[in-house]
Amino acid sequence: MGEALVEVEGRRLRLSNLDKVLYPEVGFTKAEVIDYYTRVAPVLLPRLRDRPVTVRRFPEGVDGPSFFEKNVPSHAPEWVRTVRLATPGSAKGAPYADFVVVEDLATLVWLANLAALELHVPQWRVGPRGGRHSPDLLVFDLDPGAPATVVQCCRVALWLREALAADGVGAVVKTSGAKGLQLYAAVRVSRPERTAEYARGLARRLASEHPDEVVWRMGRSQRAGRVLIDWSQNNPGKTTVAPYSLRARSLPSVSTPVTWEEVEGCSRPEDLLFVAEEVLERVSGGDLMADLGADPVLLPR
Repeated sequence: MGEALVEVEGRRLRLSNLDKVLYPEVGFTKAEVIDYYTRVAPVLLPRLRDRPVTVRRFPEGVDGPSFFEKNVPSHAPEWVRTVRLATPGSAKGAPYADFVVVEDLATLVWLANLAALELHVPQWRVGPRGGRHSPDLLVFDLDPGAPATVVQCCRVALWLREALAADGVGAVVKTSGAKGLQLYAAVRVSRPERTAEYARGLARRLASEHPDEVVWRMGRSQRAGRVLIDWSQNNPGKTTVAPYSLRARSLPSVSTPVTWEEVEGCSRPEDLLFVAEEVLERVSGGDLMADLGADPVLLPR
């Protein structure tokens, strides 16, 4: 089962090293990674559409070296959609990168075959000719500082939901697939910087209201036992792990949309830890983020 030539929606792909174990603790193979992404595609693809993807690849599995990749590999099939975007401040000094835009199942399977376990996207889209649009999503990344866990993140998430609702902004929530939670809201903005400004102000306010439980600055010295509200994910140059993306943890955990009832009822970290097979069962009833984007709200000034 090392290799296979398959046809995916009319595209021919050669899959390789299918029996390679990518999650050694549970023996989860590349074939299972490809199978997961194939089966979750109906709810994942709408979350990736028109968003340039940065992938994190693990050719030797999650215990081996990894690397982030923005530029499409030179061996990419000609049918893979790409978009060239400026990358000011790039760590490699590159003025631009040619990003993959995942439009279809074949592209998703092709990436999975590259051991691209994690898929990261910005909070904005590109147009049909590659023009960058203004942000359409607002995101808050809740990151617990030990000994705090996702349980404390849930309490902070509920405070954030209340604060957003006071501004007429509805939010949905998902796990990060690692330690924390992420809140999303569909928004409209008058200028690209507005989401970061708004998120920073709200994070700062909650930190002042709950100083023993919340921080808004990145400094690690302040974070022990508290939850960082990372507002900086709204910077147009940053990305956040996509809903339904696998994470490179010891288990094949997934960044999983959850209900607010699950957030309210969380009493231990295991309550909000979901692995690939569990997520496939959850999405059998549809996408828990299906309403995101249906009615974007203009962010208040």
